[in-house]
Amino acid sequence: MYHEYFSTRETPQTEPVPGKDMVQGRAGGYIFAVDDWKRLERFLILGSSEPTYYASAKELTVENAQAVVRCMKEDGMEVVSHIVEISEAGRAAKNDAALFALAMCAGMGDAKTKTAALEALPRVARIGTHLFSFLTYVEAFRGWGRGLKNAVAGWYNDKPIDKLSYQVVKYRQRGGWTHRDVLRLAHPKDEERNSLYAWIVGKEHGELPALVQDFERLQAAASEKDVIAILNGNRSLSWEMIPTEHLGSAKVWEALLPNLPMTAMIRNLSRMTMNGLLSPMSSAINVVVDKLTDESALRKARVHPIAVLAALCTYSSGQSGFRLRDAWKSHQARHGDLNVRTWEPVAQIIDALDSVFYLSFGNVEPTGEKIVLALDVSGSMFGAEIAGIPGLDAAKAAAAMALVTARVEPNHVLVAFSTEMIPVPLSPRQRLDDVVAWMDKTPMGGGTDCAMPMLWALGKDTRVSRQGWYRKSAAYKMTGREVVEADAFMILTDSETWHGDIHPFQALQQYRRETGIPAKLVTVGMTSNGFSISDPSDGGMLDCVGFDTATPNVISNFIAS
Repeated sequence: MYHEYFSTRETPQTEPVPGKDMVQGRAGGYIFAVDDWKRLERFLILGSSEPTYYASAKELTVENAQAVVRCMKEDGMEVVSHIVEISEAGRAAKNDAALFALAMCAGMGDAKTKTAALEALPRVARIGTHLFSFLTYVEAFRGWGRGLKNAVAGWYNDKPIDKLSYQVVKYRQRGGWTHRDVLRLAHPKDEERNSLYAWIVGKEHGELPALVQDFERLQAAASEKDVIAILNGNRSLSWEMIPTEHLGSAKVWEALLPNLPMTAMIRNLSRMTMNGLLSPMSSAINVVVDKLTDESALRKARVHPIAVLAALCTYSSGQSGFRLRDAWKSHQARHGDLNVRTWEPVAQIIDALDSVFYLSFGNVEPTGEKIVLALDVSGSMFGAEIAGIPGLDAAKAAAAMALVTARVEPNHVLVAFSTEMIPVPLSPRQRLDDVVAWMDKTPMGGGTDCAMPMLWALGKDTRVSRQGWYRKSAAYKMTGREVVEADAFMILTDSETWHGDIHPFQALQQYRRETGIPAKLVTVGMTSNGFSISDPSDGGMLDCVGFDTATPNVISNFIAS
């Protein structure tokens, strides 16, 4: 029985497969390491600001930064190109990882890479807060030499005066930086902008742009009526420019609403509901719904699906800090009211956000193939937040992303797994808040076996959950009794698999042999670690980055090819 101890077809996940270049994951199982360029892509899209179940944010960030350095040594210009492409396309939920990587290129790259990174600054740091973040990062790698000063001065001088004025009064400070600090370091000079620069640093100045003049009037406004009059006179003014004491007024927000930018509107839905502006059947509701579902405006605003999902989770919960809802209630019971902000969610807004989530991925082309969509619901998936969004763990994000494919693919089955198969009573016709609520109730498994979806499709005994209601479901009847014909398996996971007696890629090969179907495997990585269950030497396996806006169509093209 020597083959039980050494085999290329069935190998325990706690051991490497003979002849395969595998690494040991943090959970103890052996998987494939993604190459540095794939890790760069994961980092730029998912970031590493939050820990995963097995690794701290520091560990992940150091590992990702080291991958960026290796990529720079191989081709620094290509690294800059990757950063710009992903940032400008809005493929990431947050821009911080791109700004950090660009700062590394500007400080650690060769001469050409440094020049390219600084030239790319206005394309990646598109708003004032981006610039401040970049400056915080770049000072960790270099000083204020001529190249950096010129690049930052160009960020100010090359913007049209009206757009620069908007940046200056909307994004006034962040992370200890103000525009005054930056100007004193970069010393930009331009005849058209010198009065504005003098005003920023507190010196005597000439005539200021109209937006700045109206901003100063807003700061001095004594009443709600005065604020509304100023807003009606200049539609370029944003909510960040309004004094805090007037931001609770429904009438002020009503004046803002027609020209409220898309991202600002999404972030302030709860505020506008609390102050009474957004109520069932109000005219403001119709304005918001029409703006939210404007597909061209969504693309122009680079609205990311994670931001939409986070807004949906928060808004539908009816209170701030939804992740800590039970903790708040417990604390309130002991100590009284903590002034937790609450509101009554409006169904039309929830429906609109649900539509926006799918629209933010663009038009996903169906393949018509038979697809098994498998969600990893092991403990580690609930222990990793996505992009630092409170309450949005990798498991919820995986379920939401799976429905993007399920919504367009008529021939699919949705399953979940940990160390057993778990029923998924969800339909793409359901709203995403139902999906999130279901994931909160999902029983977590202690371990991960990513081979299980393929074994389940083969009718193998996979210790399927025997909950009474599940015995009546179609999925239960298939388990262990008949083969599920699948053209592709799409597994959404953190790839920290370790529990099974056969590796996931071996299970797929077994499925191919026993069914005669050349099935494909798509691994959707939900965290920015360096692991994948897909064998890079197998052309029928693909590794993708979770919550990349380009991922659904990449998957569709791969499965259909």
